[in-house]
Amino acid sequence: MCISNMRVYELSRQMGISTKELLALLASLGIEVKNQLGSLDEATAERVIAAYESSKLKAEEKAEKAGEKKSEKHKAEISQKQAPAEEAKPAAQKPAAEPKPAQPAPQPTEKPKKESTPVRDVFVEKGSTIEDVAAALGVSAGEAVKRLISEGLMLPADRPADDEVLLVLGEAFGVNLDWAKPKEEEKKTTSMRPTLKGDKQVERSPIVTVMGHVDHGKTSTLDAIRKTRVTEREAGGITQHIGASHVTHNGKTIVFLDTPGHAAFTSMRARGAQVTDIAVLVVAADDGVMPQTVEAINHAKAAGVPIIVAINKMDKPSANPDQVKQQLGGYGLVAEDWGGDTPMVQISAKSGKNIDELLEMILLVAEMEELKADPTVSPEGVVIESRLDRGKGAMASVIVQQGTLHQGDVIVMESCWGKVRAMFNDAGKSVRSAGPSTAVEVLGMSAVPQPGEKFYRVESEKKVRDIFSAQEEQRRNVQNEPVKRMTLEDLYSQMGEGEKPVLSIVLKCDVQGTTEAIVGALEKLSTNEVSVALVHTGVGRISESDVMLASASNAVIIGFNVRPDTNVEKVAERENVQIRLYQVIYDIMDDVKAAMEGLLKPKITENRLGEAEIRADFRVPKVGRVAGCMVTDGTIKKNASVRLIRDGVVVWTGAIASLRRVKDEASEVKAGFECGMTFTNFQDFHVNDVVECYEVLEEKRTL
Repeated sequence: MCISNMRVYELSRQMGISTKELLALLASLGIEVKNQLGSLDEATAERVIAAYESSKLKAEEKAEKAGEKKSEKHKAEISQKQAPAEEAKPAAQKPAAEPKPAQPAPQPTEKPKKESTPVRDVFVEKGSTIEDVAAALGVSAGEAVKRLISEGLMLPADRPADDEVLLVLGEAFGVNLDWAKPKEEEKKTTSMRPTLKGDKQVERSPIVTVMGHVDHGKTSTLDAIRKTRVTEREAGGITQHIGASHVTHNGKTIVFLDTPGHAAFTSMRARGAQVTDIAVLVVAADDGVMPQTVEAINHAKAAGVPIIVAINKMDKPSANPDQVKQQLGGYGLVAEDWGGDTPMVQISAKSGKNIDELLEMILLVAEMEELKADPTVSPEGVVIESRLDRGKGAMASVIVQQGTLHQGDVIVMESCWGKVRAMFNDAGKSVRSAGPSTAVEVLGMSAVPQPGEKFYRVESEKKVRDIFSAQEEQRRNVQNEPVKRMTLEDLYSQMGEGEKPVLSIVLKCDVQGTTEAIVGALEKLSTNEVSVALVHTGVGRISESDVMLASASNAVIIGFNVRPDTNVEKVAERENVQIRLYQVIYDIMDDVKAAMEGLLKPKITENRLGEAEIRADFRVPKVGRVAGCMVTDGTIKKNASVRLIRDGVVVWTGAIASLRRVKDEASEVKAGFECGMTFTNFQDFHVNDVVECYEVLEEKRTL
């Protein structure tokens, strides 16, 4: 049997066993693979198949022997005692043969002497170059390259290290060299995927968004997928643009969003919705990572969805996939064959090369994500597109996330509601129901909803009419008010009890060197009480995409030696996103530091000024009761705060309304002098009460 290099999951399908069973078999054979995405060469695959077939034969033989033993046991009960006596002799001879392996025991006693010095553990981050690994080992890059060359690995120092490199260098320098475990912060995501509801969870189709730089082949990749894998249309059927396409591969459905990649994340996330399950990042093999590629990576990471990289244009002579992988490694996307965990597929949208492999990878990642939903619960989902048709009225394209939407259901959204009069799929065919991960166009809306609005089913049409009419006035008032966004002057909105305030920033600079310098300076400002989060950094003028990302992430845009595009300021004003422009780095640091210090609660201290004793109680017309006091300690100040103490208990805290010395107004009275005072909105004082005067000082905290 001729077997080319294949992944574990492919071999498991060929052998007819589950990936878990195959991974267990590989472990028993001493073959190390990380997961079902690991690759096996031809010789290893044949060895695994042979071992599996051998284990099956042994299992069959064992079953046969078990049957024979049962029959022999039955015969032994009937037969004479001679037969069991003869069988017992060989059994008694076995223990005599076992002591032989115990004789060479003195040889292994030398090993502990060699291992008396503990082996050092060294860990490196995934995506590290050979030069980085050498630095972690404390040797020069040249020395590490020499060791690799001596083992037959001709690799430059700037090449990202893989498992083989770590193994060779670890043995060469006598250390345990391995990948560092990812930090807990890196594992956290901001995914807004709907919470699973219901007890009847079933597997649902993945919803995929294709992203990438302009002219890298996003549209051509989608076209290539549709050309060969779009669901079969009925005769006379019309392909309807509803914002999503349903594609079938190996009997399973994949839903591709037709909306632009950036909009699929920014506009949806700005309204709190998350539709996308998997992001496919298209990168041209001849062009590499470009500014919009970095934006797409940041959008996908901010949404917390897994990324599959499609390295496109492999049909071009100038294609250089290794360079693309190296560039992506700098942004945290390390290819699986380079020791990382990001799937990368080399395709050609023009010729259709490896399109099937890309679809297979999407289904595999979806399987690992365990995408599930209950089709029996009340339906809910998200609007992905909307339009106003002259003949049909307001129409909304929606994706059902939970439950099953039926014709006749009453659904409510943020800005409108409606009764589903009809539904059409992407083939233009009328359907009566739509389950989880199904995109349909719905007729019967009271108005045109906004993309990103969530919809829910309600039981009574009358009830939703009453609710909507009552909320209509309130909704108009809310719409007229500007949406609150983060500014450098107003950051106290994030100050909740026990909540760590975060200043989110989108940074755009004129050159990359300046960007790195500012990023390094900003990251140093973070403390345990307040932190800076860089949502996105880039080079070039501020674009509408930056404003939408800042709006979705509630961030401030900082520009250094750059200007916004023509209409960007209008968009920023509409979205209430603050744009700050600078030409001096120190000004950025001062403003950001001042804003962060404003987030810190001030240190409050109390300064005791003086004390007086009430010795008389006078009643004055039109004034009321006046306390005749003797200042016994310090100074009583009119503008300070006071508290009234009776028998050691504070009975009132407030301020002095008037302070007089004899008949004249006084601003303060010192110890040893008499005075008269009245209190603001309080006259229930007694003789012998003590008036304590103090001031509250707020000390501004600094970073």
